[in-house]
Amino acid sequence: MKRTLFLLYGVVCYFCFFGTFLYLICFVENFLVPKSIDTGEVVPLSQALLINTLLVALLGVQHSTMARPGFKAWWTRMVPKPIERSTYVLITSALFCLIFWQWRPIPTVIWQVDHSTIRTFLIAVSVMGWGIALYASFLIDHFDLFGLRQVWLYFHGRPYVHPPFKRPPLYRLVRNPLMLGFLIAFWFTPDMTSGHLLFCLLFTTYILVGVSFEERDIERILGEDYRRYRAQTPMLLPWPRRRSLADSRASATSD
Repeated sequence: MKRTLFLLYGVVCYFCFFGTFLYLICFVENFLVPKSIDTGEVVPLSQALLINTLLVALLGVQHSTMARPGFKAWWTRMVPKPIERSTYVLITSALFCLIFWQWRPIPTVIWQVDHSTIRTFLIAVSVMGWGIALYASFLIDHFDLFGLRQVWLYFHGRPYVHPPFKRPPLYRLVRNPLMLGFLIAFWFTPDMTSGHLLFCLLFTTYILVGVSFEERDIERILGEDYRRYRAQTPMLLPWPRRRSLADSRASATSD
């Protein structure tokens, strides 16, 4: 019975995430949803800056703190290990919903592109960014990332094993293509308001800080393979890196 309940819980948490992801797209793109990044109650600038910054900071603290091994060791004394990741995903989704609900627009226009071709291009690149983020999650292990694999293994009475280190195509260009996809989606817009710019700056800062912490934890788990990978592959921007002859040989051997 417990295994079935955990599986159902994991499925519900996953669909909460997926609904939140779809709403995030519409929120940033100002499309379809009743409350988006540029709609809602307009308040004084200082108040909007404070509220919006606190909202993203709250998400950042939760997202980074709950992902740390030390916190997980304490947290799983209360939350069973098979649903720990699903619970993390559910809380993250709830905090995104809080951002959607309480975000204060700052309507001052930074840029507005009226040329139809350029406008279409910017929208297309933004949509491509969302696609990159989703595709990158499937290249590693989408269902492990969002907690479904853990509850599925538990349902079948099999132990959880961390996914092995691998370097699928996008991950050969940058170490964090999922986050790169989000940055592309956030920044490429034909209508940039001050509120949208603040959103981009806050989430860019959060991604840079969060990725740094996350990569340290991954290196502790995966060891030398990931350490070598970090040395050879850019974090977010796919520019080439100089590699020593020894590194090149090691990379060729691992491939």
